[in-house]
Amino acid sequence: MRFPVWRMLIGLSLAVLAACSPPAPPKRGVGQRPTLSPRTPTVQPAGAEEAIRQLVEAEGAGVVSQDINGLMDLWAQDARIVDAKHTPENVSDDARWGGRDAIRERYVVLVFPGNPGQAGPADLTIAIDGDRATAASTTRIGSETSPGGDRWEFEKRDGRWWITQLTYNLEPR
Repeated sequence: MRFPVWRMLIGLSLAVLAACSPPAPPKRGVGQRPTLSPRTPTVQPAGAEEAIRQLVEAEGAGVVSQDINGLMDLWAQDARIVDAKHTPENVSDDARWGGRDAIRERYVVLVFPGNPGQAGPADLTIAIDGDRATAASTTRIGSETSPGGDRWEFEKRDGRWWITQLTYNLEPR
């Protein structure tokens, strides 16, 4: 009795495929934790000023890349964004977004549709007072430049700095 050639070819093909497949992950027993893959450690800033500068730069990069999750990781839970509408002396006409949900909506509805090719601070000046800090910067979003247009507030909580408020459009028209 002859063994059909097609059966031999199928068997050989299956053997080759099995050899090329990655090994099955080991089965975990009850109560065992999954093994985490190694990751690159996050670079820790040298000091408060560097940490704050990194937050502001990360916010600009997140706007350009439209990385909403990365942006949300920069803001404190109770953070606020305020549009001073070029009338910093008149707070009654300000637009306000309070809390991460509102800030997320602002990015998605108002900022991302403009699809800015660049966003970030210029002339950033930082003042630190213990676990709180403020910064002022020129606004640069796409081709728009507004000198002295942004005021940032930060707070150190649980060992890291967070953005707690951004007020923009501070320069009078």
